[in-house]
Amino acid sequence: MANAKAEQERPSSGGMTKVELAKPVVSKTRVIYGDTDTMGVAYYGNYLRWFEMGRSELIRAKGMTYRQFEERGLILPVAEVAAKYLASAKYDDVIEVHTRVAEMGRVRVSFEYEVWRAEQPATDTEPTRGERELLATGVTVHACLAKDGKPTRIPDDVAALLRR
Repeated sequence: MANAKAEQERPSSGGMTKVELAKPVVSKTRVIYGDTDTMGVAYYGNYLRWFEMGRSELIRAKGMTYRQFEERGLILPVAEVAAKYLASAKYDDVIEVHTRVAEMGRVRVSFEYEVWRAEQPATDTEPTRGERELLATGVTVHACLAKDGKPTRIPDDVAALLRR
């Protein structure tokens, strides 16, 4: 127990420390018609929007809003993004975005995402539609910047909030 913090965090590459979360924050949304192509398949760029939704809801669930972060004169622009698409989200699917803080440094923080198709009611034309399915995984890395665009340390209270 004396080294609980060391057990919770472990070194990573790039000067960031991995952060272990027991449970991700889960956000739900429905795929609307405007998210899809003519075949009813969600456009790949929407997954990045859903990552953003998950990240915003994670920050909110931790006790702060992104607006409050900005009111302190700070921004968290995306510096890197990676996504792996495993299956297609389709029109009217309810999706779940599972988001967690993955790594944290003095100036950078990374978030991991899983996008799941929630259980859907089966229909006559889609009898297997009810199955839950992992659609995509992803990571975003953010730099903490002052409004003038210069890198700045993530405030201690914000870092503590994100580590919870």
